[in-house]
Amino acid sequence: MHHRTRIKLCGLSRVDDVDAAVAAGADAIGLVFYPPSPRYVNLQQAALLVSALPPFVSSVGLFVNASVEEIAQVLESVPLSMLQFHGDESLAQCCAIAQAVNRPFMRALRVRPDTTAADLLECELAYQTASPLFSGLLLDTWVDAYGGSGKVFDWSLIPAELAHRAVLSGGLSVQNVTDAVAQVRPFAVDVSSGIEAGKGIKDAALMHAFVSAVRAGDQLNTN
Repeated sequence: MHHRTRIKLCGLSRVDDVDAAVAAGADAIGLVFYPPSPRYVNLQQAALLVSALPPFVSSVGLFVNASVEEIAQVLESVPLSMLQFHGDESLAQCCAIAQAVNRPFMRALRVRPDTTAADLLECELAYQTASPLFSGLLLDTWVDAYGGSGKVFDWSLIPAELAHRAVLSGGLSVQNVTDAVAQVRPFAVDVSSGIEAGKGIKDAALMHAFVSAVRAGDQLNTN
């Protein structure tokens, strides 16, 4: 059966970028609510960006160690489809915040060189068991910082039984995402710096090329 890998284009900050992402065929856009990030958007910007989305394109809010009050304040102005926890939030904190604001959530997991397949499956099971609002793991590269790393991790660490439910992130680009999709067969991919002309400034041509490269990987997986 042909699988269409879902695509999230993250770190958008301009309406033109949202329009380009939609035109390219993105399934979701990501908005960064982490002030130190060069891709940070304030409430007014974020509300404008989400209002530019057509039906069936999701909006995901990326948060780093934010309080339930801060996230609730964002949601009063910005009707996000989903939350993405990208900091040091505990399992209990993720579940409690999602429950309080009634939004599904993804947990970003930074994969270390010594992470095992069993570690990833154990983490997913713990979140699945803890909350019905848990949607899945987003697998990113371990760096001693928050947000996107722009670096690739060893995809062979991802067990096949998890890959088809997971979101693959970390250093993806037009150059490597075809191989990533063909090798890992993830449910979705997530890119930020790989579609930029400069930090926080998206490139429409790169967005289209990235989506095409993902589709090329899907074609390889039909064989």
